[in-house]
Amino acid sequence: MLDPFSLLPLALAAHDGHVDEHEVQQLVAAGLTLLQRSATLVRALSGKRAAVLLPTSPSFFTALAACEGRGAVLINPLAAPPEITHQLRDANVGAVFTNTTLAAGLPADVPYVLLDEAPRAARIVADGRTRDIDLGSHAGLRIAGDTDVVGRDDEAAIVYTSAMAGIPLGAVLSHRNLLSNARATVEAAGGIADDSVLAVLPFAHLFGLSVTAAAPLLAGGRVITMARFNPTRAAELLESGEITAIAAVPAVFRAVLAMLERKTESSVGRLRLCICGGSPLDRVLQDRWFDATGVELRQGYGLTEAGPVCLFNRVDVPNVRGSLGVPFPGVEVSLRTPIPYDEAGHALPVDRIVESNEGEICVRGDNVFRGYVANGERGLPLRDGWLHTGDLGKRDAAGHIAFAGVVKPMFTRNGFNIYPHEIEHVVATCPGVDAAKVREVVVPDRESEISLEVVSSISADDVKRWCADRLSAYKQPAAIAMRND
Repeated sequence: MLDPFSLLPLALAAHDGHVDEHEVQQLVAAGLTLLQRSATLVRALSGKRAAVLLPTSPSFFTALAACEGRGAVLINPLAAPPEITHQLRDANVGAVFTNTTLAAGLPADVPYVLLDEAPRAARIVADGRTRDIDLGSHAGLRIAGDTDVVGRDDEAAIVYTSAMAGIPLGAVLSHRNLLSNARATVEAAGGIADDSVLAVLPFAHLFGLSVTAAAPLLAGGRVITMARFNPTRAAELLESGEITAIAAVPAVFRAVLAMLERKTESSVGRLRLCICGGSPLDRVLQDRWFDATGVELRQGYGLTEAGPVCLFNRVDVPNVRGSLGVPFPGVEVSLRTPIPYDEAGHALPVDRIVESNEGEICVRGDNVFRGYVANGERGLPLRDGWLHTGDLGKRDAAGHIAFAGVVKPMFTRNGFNIYPHEIEHVVATCPGVDAAKVREVVVPDRESEISLEVVSSISADDVKRWCADRLSAYKQPAAIAMRND
């Protein structure tokens, strides 16, 4: 029999960690109880995947456990209803774990479970009927097994990403992928049992799930969740001494820093570790953060298809500002001949791939995903066992790698990936639109904004409404220019 701790949620429950005031064992036990007490849910999930559409909160772990080891589609709470529908249909989802607010964005025919009151209770809505489930009082799990066992190669999570060719693809991550990367985070970040990590990123984003949740829980630490990022509250938590670590995107650190710098005197209490990723980090922001807090802002690099972290300025060596760091434990990193993309966003063949100290960042290891749900030829290529990330790097004599741009058609906005062809594809389906073109507008200190040029007989307001109904908030164009050719 395979060790139960080779499943991600059970592995997280094995180390006596906490999410807010809840023992993670209690949250996971509630999820397993949900399955035991609901034949309706079991039938809905039979032969299908599950989906989790929840904010950063304790109920996320109840949902993850209720997926019972099957692939769970992790949907960003910021997703628009058409984006949600695409993911559910593409991944063959049988039921969704969500809350009352977010359930409004689901298709009418999809069964769902409301976890507003988890881990105490849940409500199942299916076939026009509603049933309340008492999840009882849980003291936690007591399962025998090796808590350090490697994860299973079965599906654990599906995250939609890599819309280089216009349609987001579901990257399939196994329990082995996610557990290996989370354990590597514990090693590289020096995780200890009394750490309290502030979780402000969506757990649907693997950076949020792996670094701010799975890693601290595997170390027996505490996760303090913030369902909606509030820089004032984040600064207060730091000053109170309640937080020892925070991992986030540059925009989050910039906002928190603004709060700290407004005060004549500020403290960050017990803060010892600050991890930044998701998009390129400005060296000036690193300098200012250290000046204000006395704690280094350590940059890392990763992507969904690699579970996600590949490079990091680990805590047992001096931080190198301006660098993505060195290879993560268990991850091989090579800089190779870049694979180009055509105008449609498809990777092209390359006659000869050569390794050097400057080129496309390529990775391999237990963290690398198993492929996409469908249409893998439109995603990031795997060549000779190496995942080609579409990002460029340059290695110095000490082995640190600096970010050097991208070859894939993509840029970042507030830590989220923006794929121009995806937005163009959505806008092109609007009646009256003949053509659409997205351009990146670099904004100093704020990454990039989205500029949209449309050839159409309709108005900019019409296009704006079309985008608002069909694209996530972070994909909305900042400027729309209309032409009537």
